[in-house]
Amino acid sequence: VGNYKRTVKRIDDGHRLCNDLMNCIHERARIEKVYAQQLTEWAKRWKQLVEKGPQYGTVERAWCAFMSEAEKVSELHLEVKGSLMNEDFEKIKNWQKEAFHKQMMGGFKETKEAEDGFRKAQKPWAKKLKEVEAAKKAYHAACKEEKLAISRETNSKADPALNPEQLKKLQDKVERSKQDVLKTKEKYEKSLKELDNATPQYMENMEQVFEQCQQFEEKRLRFFREVLLEVQKHLDLSNVASYKNIYRELEQNIKTADAVEDLRWFRANQGPGMSMNWPQFEEWSADLNRTLSRREKKKASDGVTLTGINQTGDQVSQSNKHSSSLSVQSNTVQSVQSSYNPFEDEEDTGSTVSEKEDNKIKNVSSYEKNQSYPTDWSDEESNNPFSSTDANGDTNPFDEDTSPAMEVRVRALYDYEGQEQDELSFKAGDELTKMENEDEQGWCKGRLDNGQVGLYPANYVEPIQ
Repeated sequence: VGNYKRTVKRIDDGHRLCNDLMNCIHERARIEKVYAQQLTEWAKRWKQLVEKGPQYGTVERAWCAFMSEAEKVSELHLEVKGSLMNEDFEKIKNWQKEAFHKQMMGGFKETKEAEDGFRKAQKPWAKKLKEVEAAKKAYHAACKEEKLAISRETNSKADPALNPEQLKKLQDKVERSKQDVLKTKEKYEKSLKELDNATPQYMENMEQVFEQCQQFEEKRLRFFREVLLEVQKHLDLSNVASYKNIYRELEQNIKTADAVEDLRWFRANQGPGMSMNWPQFEEWSADLNRTLSRREKKKASDGVTLTGINQTGDQVSQSNKHSSSLSVQSNTVQSVQSSYNPFEDEEDTGSTVSEKEDNKIKNVSSYEKNQSYPTDWSDEESNNPFSSTDANGDTNPFDEDTSPAMEVRVRALYDYEGQEQDELSFKAGDELTKMENEDEQGWCKGRLDNGQVGLYPANYVEPIQ
């Protein structure tokens, strides 16, 4: 009696299991989304680094193919996330709503129906069982009383002080006890027989309600199996044709990398096969040989673009895959550290991946394809454009005294190669002294530690704290 409650509780458990399965799928969908976002960010960042880096030719295209693969796989995982939430999650939610009906007083209609069905089927049999228990108790009590009466009678016979009247009472007591035992035994056996006769009908009624619960549970179990198979299909990318094509295409892109072709291209564009500009006799021209003044330097709105000044009118530009000018945005605040290792072990620093991403600089390499190469050269050990006598015989324009109160120590954020004789050259991390504040064209006047004085772009340095 009452053991049917385990079957009734299974209905409530079925509703809770629907919630658990939905939460499980929701968490997996969130993981798919985060993974897709991280793939996209990784591909975007490394695509920029490879394109700006020193790698060239077919090997560069093969390298970039990995970023294309990541972008395509990211799209597939976003599709997985959409399938899990829009199809599987919603399907479970709708099925749960249709299968379980909440009541105003709490609980579910299906639970109450099963509870009432079991209780109704068990009530008659439980009543007879209660009668059997009562008859058994009465019978056992009569047996106990009979035994006690017989014991008293036996003891009284051995007692000479007991009068005949008292002995007669004890004997009558024994007789009545025996009659009570027979009556209670008969009643006990009768109630047991009635219970046995009622048991088949009781079992039939209970089985009927139990089968209804079994059918309800079978629907849930089959539904769960169906949903899990659909989830498996959505997660299994190995059977998705587009997923296989991604790696087939990646393999083809890698195999197209040709070292001979890349070396041939480099020879033609960066080596002996490139266009030459052999020295020729040139007439003197005041416009070509004059030095740009600070007021004539180009003012940029969003950044400072530095370009070399060709010293020959008909100079042939070298064929290059990228521009030979170096453009740096004004709002750049992070320096390009050539010592940065993108493959540094994350466990050594103890920081998380997201923290590392926030702290990483935008460019891993200090070398970029579009960096400009100095065209000036000298066979002397030192080439100081600000020595006492320059190429034109002029004196150093920065020999005038500067007020010490204006001098501020600054540190270079980027490498800079002076394009004119009145400009400084320095490397990222070098320290120098700012002698004058930034002018309207974005240039400052400064002095290197070796005493050289000249101009430099204001946004290439930061004050030393």
